[in-house]
Amino acid sequence: MGGTASIENSKTQADGELRRFLVGLGRGAAGAMLFGIPMLMTMELWELGFYIEQSRLLILLLVNIPLLIVLAHLIGFERTSTFWQAVRDALTAFALGIVMSGAALVMLGVLKADMPMATIIGKIAIQAVPASIGAMLGRSQLGGEDNADDEDDEASRSSDAVSDSLSTNYVRELFLMAIGALFLNLNVAPTEEVVLISYKMMNWHGVVTILVSIAIMHCFVYAVSFRGGHRMPEDSSRWPIFFRYTLPGYMVAMLVSLYVLWIFGRLDGMAATPVLISVIVLSFPGAIGAAAARLIL
Repeated sequence: MGGTASIENSKTQADGELRRFLVGLGRGAAGAMLFGIPMLMTMELWELGFYIEQSRLLILLLVNIPLLIVLAHLIGFERTSTFWQAVRDALTAFALGIVMSGAALVMLGVLKADMPMATIIGKIAIQAVPASIGAMLGRSQLGGEDNADDEDDEASRSSDAVSDSLSTNYVRELFLMAIGALFLNLNVAPTEEVVLISYKMMNWHGVVTILVSIAIMHCFVYAVSFRGGHRMPEDSSRWPIFFRYTLPGYMVAMLVSLYVLWIFGRLDGMAATPVLISVIVLSFPGAIGAAAARLIL
């Protein structure tokens, strides 16, 4: 009798784990569509799939995989305790991004059977990057009322397991800011407006944009009491927090902006000053994305 009960308990546990994974998979598919739809319906991204350099596209895809692995360890489809479980979740998110992007582009008439295979692969690959990040975010942001255990998993991972994979909570914060900046930048960087705005701006516009971006980052997290915001320590001044989190976070947003602009070929042939202004322009939404990531992830 004891053996039969043990088998039944194991089966029930396995069924529960399978159900949780399938529910997470459904949320991932929903997240891929919810977070990816602005880019799926952006003409510039369709065109990028045609003319982007294959080497840069490969770099974009290869960099996306380790980002997804770390993100999977933080907010994957189910709680992960090993590296290979995080890899599985990351590859699952990437596969969801590919499938959902391809299906949406076919439905919208962007992909057609008479297109060269390289063009089809390029269009899907570019869209799959933000869609895969959206698939991963869907698990944490689209949780249902039956997901109390998932919330406990999130809390435990943010205190214990995260320290194993990222070594410190500070590095985790910078990583999440990079993800937020990357996700929002992928929405904006392909558009012509970024380059157009950079040509219209004077140097003092750039300085003001930097100051406003940094102020928004700081206020989002510490001043306006958004849900998930961080409290300013009462026994210390505001400046240590500013220099420890806000300013490095903005530098992370700038680096991500430079990376995305280079990947999409927006900086080719530019002199140093226009490059810097373009990075500053893109860092404005990037900074907002970085601040939002600290609130919602």
